[in-house]
Amino acid sequence: MRKIVFDIETSNIFSEVGSNDPAMLDISVVCIHDSLTDKYSSYLQENLNSLWPILERADMLIGFNSDHFDIPLLNKYYPGDLNKIKSLDILKEIKNSFGRRMKLEQIAQGTLGTGKSADGLEGTRWWKNGEYQKVIDYCLDDVRITKQIYEYALKNNTLLFKEGGEIITIPLDTSGWEVEGGSAITHTLPF
Repeated sequence: MRKIVFDIETSNIFSEVGSNDPAMLDISVVCIHDSLTDKYSSYLQENLNSLWPILERADMLIGFNSDHFDIPLLNKYYPGDLNKIKSLDILKEIKNSFGRRMKLEQIAQGTLGTGKSADGLEGTRWWKNGEYQKVIDYCLDDVRITKQIYEYALKNNTLLFKEGGEIITIPLDTSGWEVEGGSAITHTLPF
């Protein structure tokens, strides 16, 4: 099963576009981990055409808040429909099991014992200041964290999150996460 763990950083924020619709934002970088090659890579907005063939052959896209944020934003640039590719949104799984949303930072601290290297607002500031490599490194770090959290959940059927000084367990049913469903090629691109 070819799994793509991914994250997106933007060059602007909701208050600047006057909307809470992710598709109104602009991508600065998309970072991925490809299970087929076991490699991390990054794609600036102008290089997204190099990303499409990888996504086209993915069996599953994995992200954190990806169904609500990343996929709708990426679909703005994609000539097909990324919703046709199986996706696993870890935050959605947490909300379905635990009844509420939480930040990746809380999950990283609880499950991995380490936090994120920055936050999205800082990434946007870096981008505007021309510090592009900082944004790429931050995005790659979020992909690493998301991948580690996914693997932990798959192995343990739980995730942990830190709230205050307390570590709380989130039970998860991961039995259907890696069930394959048909061909990896979605045939949504016009070629």
